[in-house]
Amino acid sequence: MPSKNFVLSLSYKEALFQVLLHGVVFIFYSHDRRNPQIESYQVVFFLTYTAAALVINYLLLPRFLYRKKHLLFVAYVVVVIATVIFLEEAVIEQIYFPDTRGQRFLGVFFSLWGVLPVITVLSGFKFAWDAVMKQREVDDLKAAMQESELQFLKSQINPHFLFNNLNNLYSYAIDYSPQTPEIILKLSSVLRYMLYECKEKLVPLAKEVKQLENFTQLSQLQIEERGVVNFSAQISQSDYQIAPLILIVFIENAFKHSQSGQSENIRIDISVQLSEDGALEFWCRNNFSPEVNTENLAKGIGLANVKKRLQLLYPNAHQLRIKETENQYEVSLSMQLTKQVRHEVYHY
Repeated sequence: MPSKNFVLSLSYKEALFQVLLHGVVFIFYSHDRRNPQIESYQVVFFLTYTAAALVINYLLLPRFLYRKKHLLFVAYVVVVIATVIFLEEAVIEQIYFPDTRGQRFLGVFFSLWGVLPVITVLSGFKFAWDAVMKQREVDDLKAAMQESELQFLKSQINPHFLFNNLNNLYSYAIDYSPQTPEIILKLSSVLRYMLYECKEKLVPLAKEVKQLENFTQLSQLQIEERGVVNFSAQISQSDYQIAPLILIVFIENAFKHSQSGQSENIRIDISVQLSEDGALEFWCRNNFSPEVNTENLAKGIGLANVKKRLQLLYPNAHQLRIKETENQYEVSLSMQLTKQVRHEVYHY
């Protein structure tokens, strides 16, 4: 039923917009310097244009044009315009102008000159309204898909860390190591952060760096006396934010590279620096055994995920550089961070 489609497709905001639009168009249509008073025939003529526009806007547009039935749409629009012209010439003008305009038909083109501009404006704004609403739906859908993809990518990072460190914790517990309680606390802190505190799109940089340090110390236990790990963090500003679990993947890969087939002389250097203007410089370098095939490590799921997240969250605000030599793997990442928005409370 056309009436049902009309009710379903006409929202409150759109109804208000249409009322204002019709009011403005009617003012321009009825304006006459020689006779500023609104005549009854102007109202009747404009009502026919309004009826025609409603048919086009809420019946023909959704049923034919938006479904790509262009020929049918054009054909029905021609029928609607012809009906309006017929009503003007055969009915309205016979009532209001029986002795002048109602006596003869001045031609199709003359009639179209009075009918088309008004209907085109009324229908054109409806088409523009639908286009804006459609684009908004597309943007909302893209945002929802992006958020779902980000959540999926983050969920893939957590199991990597958990499985890698539970084995290490088990070995220390078997040996009754005094470091076991400290390991449990650090592991609990990092897991709590991953599972609960980093659900937001952005987190404070200071908190993220603290968890990076905890993660590095936990992973360093796997190396023990086989090498050295240097972690340096210089953050001059504390109110900047970063997407969570971005940097941790590179550190995890560094430990994987270094420990694969290498029993001694392991060296991992990690540096995080933030300038006053929010430019973050992350740098991670590790050595590895030349006999180990690092191609699979370089193309692992963690690195692929973080590249995808960087493209989604920092499309024009990051630069990732990966350099690999015979026995050294180096990652440098530059990012432009944003400050945390603070809501000030004013007391009166």
